Amino acid sequence: MSVETKIAHFTVGELVHHQLFDYRGVVVDVDSEFNGSEEWYEQVAKTRPPKDQPWYRVLVDKSDQQTYVAQRNLGSEADPRPVEHPLVGVFFEEYRDGSYVPRSKAN
Repeated sequence: MSVETKIAHFTVGELVHHQLFDYRGVVVDVDSEFNGSEEWYEQVAKTRPPKDQPWYRVLVDKSDQQTYVAQRNLGSEADPRPVEHPLVGVFFEEYRDGSYVPRSKAN
């Protein structure tokens, strides 16, 4: 495996588009590789995306849903409008210039 396969293409606060299920959202967390249970992977990840590449926790626009998505299923979102989700304010301070500004983490 090359080192490049683990490079995250998206960052926390970035708008993304799920290419298979056609929804938009905002990234709230990035794992360098799959960090879920084997049971979840077998039941939910039907397309069997690679576990050794980045996965993202995403707040889904116009929903109260959160998803855990493999990098290969995400693309950049062209629509610059903010995401509507009840937890946006928990993770982000503001929306500026097409992306969200993460809240400062307490030590």
